[in-house]
Amino acid sequence: MPPGPALAAGKGGLQAGLRGRRRTVALFTDATILTETPPLRACWSPVGEQAEVRVTGNRGKRVLYGALSPATGALWLEEAARWDQWSFQQHLRNIRSVWRGWDVVLFLDRGSPHTARASRALAAELGVELRFLPTACPELNPVEGLWRHAKGRVLANEPTPDLGVSIRRVMDELLGMPPTERLRLAGVLSGNFWLPT
Repeated sequence: MPPGPALAAGKGGLQAGLRGRRRTVALFTDATILTETPPLRACWSPVGEQAEVRVTGNRGKRVLYGALSPATGALWLEEAARWDQWSFQQHLRNIRSVWRGWDVVLFLDRGSPHTARASRALAAELGVELRFLPTACPELNPVEGLWRHAKGRVLANEPTPDLGVSIRRVMDELLGMPPTERLRLAGVLSGNFWLPT
């Protein structure tokens, strides 16, 4: 079974057949891994003194899944212990539950949990149409902009000894902002976004 529908890999192929559909929502999904080692973006210290950055030394990690509607800015976030086909399949079930009654077209990358035979079969069973983005093109997925904000502004430059606290901070930040701010951070409002909303 091929990893995606018979659509051209370019943006035009990904848009095929979306216009004029009734009760259809286009969503983008992605996952990011949060670790106990904070991303270091900038660090200040007095001249001549070495900056001290405290880290726990632990290697714990958690996964945060997100699904974004570029038309409305609606966002669904959920955490998982690991990034694998079973956590992705649960994410699919939750997307179907949140957008119940809608035909869902889901844009996503070609990660192995997404292209797994069981994941594709579940998506078909749930009535979720998967459209795989071209390989190595994260700029096509607006959820990446939300992850960039979370890691660069919310979690950067400070120790994160508790992953649960880190995940809650990211979720509170992203879910607490107005939908238009989410769309701005995601690049949807740039005027150059490739999928008409």
